[in-house]
Amino acid sequence: MDGDRVNWDGLLKWSLAHSDGTASARTLSERDRQWFVEAMEANTVNVIKRMKEITDVMKVPQDILESQGVSTEDIEGSITVTGLLDELQEHVETIDMANDLHSIGGLVPLIDYLKNSHTGIRAKAEDVLTTVVQNNPKSQQLVMEASGLEPLMFNLTTDPDSTVRAKALGAISSLIRNNKPGTTAFKLANGYAALRDALSSDNTRFQRKALNLIHYLLQESPSDCSTVTDLGFPRLLVNLASNDDSGVREGALSSLVELARDQTSAAASSLTSGGSRLKQILENRIDSVSNLDAAELAAAREERQLLDSLWSACYSSPSALREKGLLVLPGEENPEQPPDVAGPLFEPPLRAWAAAKNTAQKEEQQQKNPLLLGAGPSGSDG
Repeated sequence: MDGDRVNWDGLLKWSLAHSDGTASARTLSERDRQWFVEAMEANTVNVIKRMKEITDVMKVPQDILESQGVSTEDIEGSITVTGLLDELQEHVETIDMANDLHSIGGLVPLIDYLKNSHTGIRAKAEDVLTTVVQNNPKSQQLVMEASGLEPLMFNLTTDPDSTVRAKALGAISSLIRNNKPGTTAFKLANGYAALRDALSSDNTRFQRKALNLIHYLLQESPSDCSTVTDLGFPRLLVNLASNDDSGVREGALSSLVELARDQTSAAASSLTSGGSRLKQILENRIDSVSNLDAAELAAAREERQLLDSLWSACYSSPSALREKGLLVLPGEENPEQPPDVAGPLFEPPLRAWAAAKNTAQKEEQQQKNPLLLGAGPSGSDG
């Protein structure tokens, strides 16, 4: 073995030499066994141990790092702190490792990094924290208990760097999704006002994240429609419904549909009163979509559905897309509800796979368990 490097060529040759797929298994010599064990151990990472080492680095004050000759470029470079955060993010992709981050003392230092003076570290810490809390109720609770929402809100509303603000919003979205205490805390921290400011940004990615979170919140709590109406959201959303970016348009349309369907506040009436601005924008978008070629029309499926849903909700009549037969194309299913354009953005692939697997296992178990109707046997024969 050469230091920490694994002799993969030698390992491959050894494997091929000792197994051609036809011969029966043979007993390894002690020398071969020792060589194989060393080769495998050299490429095995003790994840918990490595996370602890990264945690120890995160606990070192910045002035101490600099006193030891670590420059600002090193701190934000791939070989030091930011590089370690990249590695940490890979480790916490699994829920168990994400939850273990708190038990080994790494969660609080990570949250402290949200307040670091270096832009790159703040942004990367937000990335890691997003991964930690995604679809993870336990870590969501731990972050809330460690006051992790406060620095995220601070970064969202005051950070001079647009990337840091956008990533803070992404972390907040993952933290409060399916987390009622987190959602409540976000609203109490003037979260909707922060989202309104994000909609006025010229950063398309930032606008998308804000729109996706607004749509989610309105779906979860329709009573918030009156709040966002009072804050002036309808006008902003109407303007964004004609944005050049398809993601921004769909996000704005999704929230407008929620407002238009709310009959308990002034949200719906605010969309159609005060002139024909919304109607004109919808007509223009419907005309534009109607003139798309077949491939583009298929790609605009979500927008077609949203335009028709919003038109129907506001004007109690089918849209021109429906009348022209462009709402549902051949081979498409007829949707009963407008698409959820926000949900997939909050599902990390690895955890989405795990959730689907758990659901399948539960369904299989339910099929195995007999359904008992009525009282069971009394225990006597007569």
